[in-house]
Amino acid sequence: MLALVIQIVMKKFLIRFVVPIFLLFSFAAFTFNDKYFEIIKNIEIFSNVYKEVNENYVDGTNPSKLMKVGIDAMLGALDPFTNFYSEAQVEDYRLTTEGKYNGIGAKGKKMGDYVVITEIYKDYPAFKAGLKIGDQIVAVNGQDAKGKSAEDLYQIMRGIPKSEVNLTVYRPGASNKETLKLIRDEVNIPNVPYSGMVNESIGYLTLTTFTEKSGANVQAAVHKLKNENPGLKSVILDLRENGGGLLGEAVQVCNTFIPSGVLIASTKGKEKQYNAMYKTMGPAIDEKIPLAVLINKNSASASEIVSGTIQDLDRGVIIGQLSYGKGLVQNTKEVGYNSRVKFTTAKYYIPSGRCIQNVKYENGVKVKLPDSLRSTFKTKNGRKVLDGGGIEPDIELPDADYHFVVQRLLDDNWIFNFCTEYSLNNPPPADPKTYEFNDIDLFLKYLRDKHFDDQSEIEKRLFALEDQSIKDNNQLINDDIQKMKSELEMRQWYDIDKNKLIIIQLIEEELVYRQFYEPGKVQCRFKKDPYILKAIEVLSDKDKYNRILAAK
Repeated sequence: MLALVIQIVMKKFLIRFVVPIFLLFSFAAFTFNDKYFEIIKNIEIFSNVYKEVNENYVDGTNPSKLMKVGIDAMLGALDPFTNFYSEAQVEDYRLTTEGKYNGIGAKGKKMGDYVVITEIYKDYPAFKAGLKIGDQIVAVNGQDAKGKSAEDLYQIMRGIPKSEVNLTVYRPGASNKETLKLIRDEVNIPNVPYSGMVNESIGYLTLTTFTEKSGANVQAAVHKLKNENPGLKSVILDLRENGGGLLGEAVQVCNTFIPSGVLIASTKGKEKQYNAMYKTMGPAIDEKIPLAVLINKNSASASEIVSGTIQDLDRGVIIGQLSYGKGLVQNTKEVGYNSRVKFTTAKYYIPSGRCIQNVKYENGVKVKLPDSLRSTFKTKNGRKVLDGGGIEPDIELPDADYHFVVQRLLDDNWIFNFCTEYSLNNPPPADPKTYEFNDIDLFLKYLRDKHFDDQSEIEKRLFALEDQSIKDNNQLINDDIQKMKSELEMRQWYDIDKNKLIIIQLIEEELVYRQFYEPGKVQCRFKKDPYILKAIEVLSDKDKYNRILAAK
């Protein structure tokens, strides 16, 4: 009888526990094998397609370029931040993660048939060899550079340190071409290009990217401000246009103003190895000094960790625009032949518990989430903040996008080329903080003499309509088109006059940059930048500063 009972119990046990466990493992094994079968099958299909196209396509192919397009398209189906870096792009990868690359220390832009130098990093090979902003590169190592893109020339001008590259340039105002010998070197672009005082009591520093040592550099800058300026009472940290970088550096930047042992961010991914908590490790440089952080719509990732943490802990006031909304963490893996893939492994969460990742994208472009789809969290003082979609500033300023006509002046190099001509006939700025450009009429004359046309979308459509009216011999419509074209011509000059102050500021910055480089350009903004002026206003009013950070 006992044996029968034991038999029945064991049977029930097997049915209830052992069989489901066996089926579970069988299903897991099936799922595992099924997934990898699909991977192997599709790799074979892709390989066969790639081989057949390269061997038989009528016009011939570039195998490397074709593969790069295929890989980019595959990764583009995931998120905008998962990317492939080919061997030729490894220096670009170093630049985004380390802030350095091997080359000459200059940037250019194609203008007409040739690339023209637009930026030079002080104390690097291009600067030492005497290359100037505005120089037109007509040959590289004796090879004609006509028709080459800026990217084509970057690949040539980058190379191992101590190797030579010869640039033949045409310099505006010169009668002959000149050949310069440059010795390539490691170019380390400073992630804190400027720190200093905007007035007697307020310090300022700008952080352009979260590359290696950015945390240490921010801490050193604040430490220097404190040591050299006894009257320092508050600090502005500028993170505008900072697209992010290394998460560890974001923690270090926070540690400048936040004491040891405070949680800055946590990460959660599909794999446990990507789950982590990041806390400040050392004493703050100053954990009490009033702080204003500037952000805009292009402040992303690590910039949002810093600004979001400062906001969540009520450590400072955030000023500007809604940030980008990138709450993802990327890792990189080498995939052979010195190429890499960067892929998303986790999401990060800031101290209040919110993730600021914008979950809505259309064709790779971020779409703003309505507040109704965003969850509410609270800061240390009890202020309400939202997740998903970026960091909302405590003080929101108007969109800083330039008017269409101003953007046209920038994109089509009207301001740049004018400054090149202006520099030939006028003394350079003597002081970046006080320099003022007072020749706006000369700039307007330059535009008229060169037949500036803003090429608005309406005007482009009018040209198409005009062509059709001529074909149809419709004189009445053609007369109306001419009137509208005349009105559009007047409108562009009205728009230029309306945006005269920002145009003057852009000209001032360009002229100052040519003399004092990036630090000078930053200082030139102090007297007119609405973000900096608002930060000065808030930091100068202790009661207002405290009211913003108080619970509501």
